[in-house]
Amino acid sequence: MSDVNLARAGVVRARYAVAAVFAVHGAVTGSFATRVPWVQEHTSLGAGQLGFALAFTALGASCAMPLAGRISHRFGSRDALRGLLALWTLSLVLPSVAPNLVTLCLAMFVYGASAGMADVAMNALGVEIERLLGKSIMSGLHGMWSAGALIGSAAGTLAAHLGADARLHFALAAAVLTVLGFLACAWVLDLKPAEDEEPPPRFALPPRSALLIGAVGFCAVFAEGASLDWSAVFLRDRLDTSAGLAAASTTGFMLTMAVARIVGDAAVNRFGAVRAVRAGGVLAVLGGLLIVSAGHPAVAMAGFALMGLGIAVVVPLCFAAAGHAGPNPSQAIAGVATITYTSGLIAPSLIGGVAQATSLMVSFCVVTALAGGLVLCAGVLRAAERGGRAEVSPRDAAVPGPRS
Repeated sequence: MSDVNLARAGVVRARYAVAAVFAVHGAVTGSFATRVPWVQEHTSLGAGQLGFALAFTALGASCAMPLAGRISHRFGSRDALRGLLALWTLSLVLPSVAPNLVTLCLAMFVYGASAGMADVAMNALGVEIERLLGKSIMSGLHGMWSAGALIGSAAGTLAAHLGADARLHFALAAAVLTVLGFLACAWVLDLKPAEDEEPPPRFALPPRSALLIGAVGFCAVFAEGASLDWSAVFLRDRLDTSAGLAAASTTGFMLTMAVARIVGDAAVNRFGAVRAVRAGGVLAVLGGLLIVSAGHPAVAMAGFALMGLGIAVVVPLCFAAAGHAGPNPSQAIAGVATITYTSGLIAPSLIGGVAQATSLMVSFCVVTALAGGLVLCAGVLRAAERGGRAEVSPRDAAVPGPRS
C-alpha cells in the first residue's frame, strides 16, 4: 500500500476514533443530568441555589475554552485530547462529593472547564478530518455525542431507579469512560505544529468571523435548550397530559436530534451547509407553529419532533464553518462554542421568565422567531462549504495508532 493510501486509511480510522470520543463526551453529560436531583438532595440546596451552582458549568467552560488551542499546540492534538478528555471524564465524580453550595460551585466550574476544553479539542480534530476527507462528517460526530448522552442518561436512570448512591455511580462511570476515552484517543490524528509555527496566545479571544457564525449557533442552541427543559412542562401544564407522556415528548425530541445528526451528513454533502441549515430552519419554524397552536398532545409532540429535526445539524455546521473560516481552528471553534454555551445557559431561564410574565405559548413564539433566524442567517456558514477536498499526504496526517 502506498504512503498516500496508508495515510488515507489512517484518516478514516481516525474519523471513527473521534466519533467514539464524541460518544464518550456525551455519555458524561447524560450520566450527570440524570442524577441532578440526587446532588440537590445531598447538598440540601433549594431550586434557586441549585440553578446558581449549575450556572458555574457554563462559566467554567467559557473561561477555559480559549485555552484549548494553546494546549493542543504545546502537546500535539492526540496527547492534548487524551489529557483533556480524561480530565473531563474524571471530573464527573466532583459534583457527587461536594457537601455544600460553595464546593458544588467549584466542582461545577472544574466540570464545565474540562468539558469545554475537551469539546474544542475534539471539534478541531473533527474539522481537520473533515478537511482531509473532503466531505461533511461533523453532523455525524455530533450525532454520536447525542447517542452517547442517551446511553449515559439511560444508565443513570437505571442507577437512580435502583437507588444507587451517585458517588458510586459516578465513580464507576468515570472509570469506564476514562478507559474508553483513552483507548479511542490512541487512534486519533496526531497533528504537530510546524517548527516555525508561532504558538497561539495563551488566552485567545474569538475572531470576528466566529461571532457571526456563533449567532447562528445561538439560535439553534436556544431552541434546543428551551425544548429540552420545557417541552415536558408545556405538555403537562398547557395540554394537561400525564407525566409519562410529557417525559416521552422530551425523549422523542432527543432521539429525533440524534438520528437527524447521524444521517445529516448525507444531506449536507448533497445540498451544502447553507441549504441544509435553511431547510432545517423552515422545519423548525413549522415545528414551532405546531407547538404554539397545539390543542392536542400529539400535535405538540409532532412540533417538538420537527423542531429537533430542524436544528439538529446547525451546531455541527457552525463548528465546521468556524474551523474552515480562519487560520486557527481551535480559536474560532472556542469562540463559537462560548456563544453556544451561553445560549444554552440563558435559554431555560429566559423561557421561564417570559412564561411567568405572559405564558408558555408566548415563550415558544420567541423560540419560533429565533428558529426563523436560521433561514435568514444561514449564509454565514458558507465557509463550511469552502472547506474543499484536501489531498491527504503522509506529512499532513500521521497514521493513527497506539504508541508508547
